[in-house]
Amino acid sequence: QVQLEESGGGLVQPGESLRLSCAASGPIFRIHTMGWYRQVTGKQREFVAAKTQTAPPTYTASVKGRFDISRDNAKNTVSLQMNNLTPEDTAVYYCFATILPVVRGIRSNASDYWGQGTQVTVSS
Repeated sequence: QVQLEESGGGLVQPGESLRLSCAASGPIFRIHTMGWYRQVTGKQREFVAAKTQTAPPTYTASVKGRFDISRDNAKNTVSLQMNNLTPEDTAVYYCFATILPVVRGIRSNASDYWGQGTQVTVSS
C-alpha cells in the first residue's frame, strides 16, 4: 500500500519559518510529481507548490520568494521550507504525489496520493 507521511507542522509567530517534510513509501515504481496543497476550514484546498523529477518547481503566487520546495528522488521525499510566514499561511498542509505503483509485481497506472495533513498555525 502506497502511503505518504508528513511531518513538521506547528505553531509559529509571524515572520518565522517552518519546514514540512513528506515521505512516500510502499510498492512504488516511479513518482512523477510531488508537492503541497493547503486548506483552510470552510474553503477549497489550494495548490501551494509542486516539483516533478526534472522540471523547475512551481509555486502559487502568494508564496513565491518565501517558500522553497525540494525533492530527494532517491528517497521519495519532498520538503517545503516556509520562510517569513504570515497569518494568511495558516492552514492544514497536505502532501500529494502522482505515483506509478507496483501492483502484483506489475507497474500500474499513475494515481494521486495524499498525506493525512499537518496543521500550520501562524499567530502572535
